[in-house]
Amino acid sequence: MREPYQLIVFDWDGTLLDSAAAIVAAIMGACSDLGLPRPPEARARHVIGLGLGDALRHAVPELPESDYPRMVERYRHHYLASDHELALFDGTAEMIDALAARGRLLAVATGKSRVGLDRALRHSGLGAYFHATRCADECFSKPHPAMLLELMEELEVAPERTLMIGDTTHDLQMARNAGVDGLAVSFGAHPRAVLEAERPLACVHAPAELAAWLNENA
Repeated sequence: MREPYQLIVFDWDGTLLDSAAAIVAAIMGACSDLGLPRPPEARARHVIGLGLGDALRHAVPELPESDYPRMVERYRHHYLASDHELALFDGTAEMIDALAARGRLLAVATGKSRVGLDRALRHSGLGAYFHATRCADECFSKPHPAMLLELMEELEVAPERTLMIGDTTHDLQMARNAGVDGLAVSFGAHPRAVLEAERPLACVHAPAELAAWLNENA
């Protein structure tokens, strides 16, 4: 019988926080501000989870490199205008509390910046639960394994005792690249079919299903 996971690593946007729609809207708003055609929504959703610079380069590849700092500024303007209205998925706080009560080490690996994650942790009230976090502006961006490798080294947990949970293929590919198990959630940014194509341990389709899966398997 497999030993229980010792370390559970969560993505943030679209996995714990119901923010995918707000991220897409901010990308679209930034494009409008710069007079650019808006990308297809599927492309905008696909880049969620990457570091912001990488995400915008994938979403708007036609933009001259010199204009990306302005694009980043306008994205942040739109996202920060409404991020205080974003909420955790139903049951998330209770799920995190239950995992902590069972002695699990908890961490976050996110495409957000350090400033952005710290702001989100304060606003959500979850900051005290996480033993370590990694952000895209202090590490290689997903799907590079660096975030997970650094978290496992810091918390002294082996790959076979680590689980990565995320709503994008970037999360699942990072998990595979780091040699850890990946669990997909389909209620965030990427659709079920592309997540399942990455062959995660499972793909759960609602926050309550995630809590139930973790209660039974982690």
